[in-house]
Amino acid sequence: METRITRLLGIRHPIVQAGMSWASSNAALPAAVSNAGALGVLAAGPMRLEDFGRTLDDLAAATDRPYAVNIPLYRAQAAEILDAMVARRVPVVIASQGGPKAHLPRFRDYGAVWIQVVSTLEHARKAAEAGVDALVVVGGEAGGHPPANEVSTLVAVRRVLQETAIPVIAAGGVADGWGIAALLALGADAVQLGTRFLLTDEAAVHANYKAAVLASDVHDTVLVGRRSLPVRGTRNAFARAIADAERDRMPQDEYDALFKRSTLRQAALDGDVEWGKVELGQSAGLISRIEPAAAVVAQLVREMDEAAQRLGSMTPVPA
Repeated sequence: METRITRLLGIRHPIVQAGMSWASSNAALPAAVSNAGALGVLAAGPMRLEDFGRTLDDLAAATDRPYAVNIPLYRAQAAEILDAMVARRVPVVIASQGGPKAHLPRFRDYGAVWIQVVSTLEHARKAAEAGVDALVVVGGEAGGHPPANEVSTLVAVRRVLQETAIPVIAAGGVADGWGIAALLALGADAVQLGTRFLLTDEAAVHANYKAAVLASDVHDTVLVGRRSLPVRGTRNAFARAIADAERDRMPQDEYDALFKRSTLRQAALDGDVEWGKVELGQSAGLISRIEPAAAVVAQLVREMDEAAQRLGSMTPVPA
């Protein structure tokens, strides 16, 4: 299925694997997704500089298809990470949590595509005005750090499409090809999936983390940390402690300390799914098994085609 995003990126399918700290901070997952015809994304967020460079070399060696690097621009050593990306001519940049304008020229010099992650219309406008090539628009159903306003993906994406002309990748609440087809029908040019690719063989997180995500239904996630950096995750001990702190109006310094005491690494690498931040989207409830990433892409494409055929078979009713 050809869209503005498939043409821009040179991929076969309008499917993007989300950059997920730890889960896709390795070459295996993004390489498998890219080799299957979608866009694999290496998550640079938690990576040490030396590990990043080595992993990026491994990824380039593992696929001859387009791939991307996701980088939060606020992270420590962001400048050095960007230098390493330029040196290796990374074909696609997916950036978040920082302004793109100062970085665009040197990536444009060698032909890279720059995609900015946004969750509000205001940020979408600013990114478009800065000259980015495309947007990832994240809705409230998404795992990790969705918008605090919890506006749904259907509404957030449609609102951005009303105001901007550049290609849009929709993100949040999708785990199958039917959801992809729905957002393409809405006007998106591709769809980014995180939780679905979290539950793959190649995702580099602890078995306890995958088990907790697999056991979750659509109503089992909660958005906590509104006084810090909101995160959608499981209703575990960490989430309950933060909810209690918010209800009891804990002083901000104590609240910040409590929020920072638990980490994603704690859950993803150490397997502590009670006190770690188990980040996942509402779409976890749509997923029933862990599979190889290539099999996931193939299934998504089959379902997307089924949905498109169903829409195409609907006969217009005469006026």
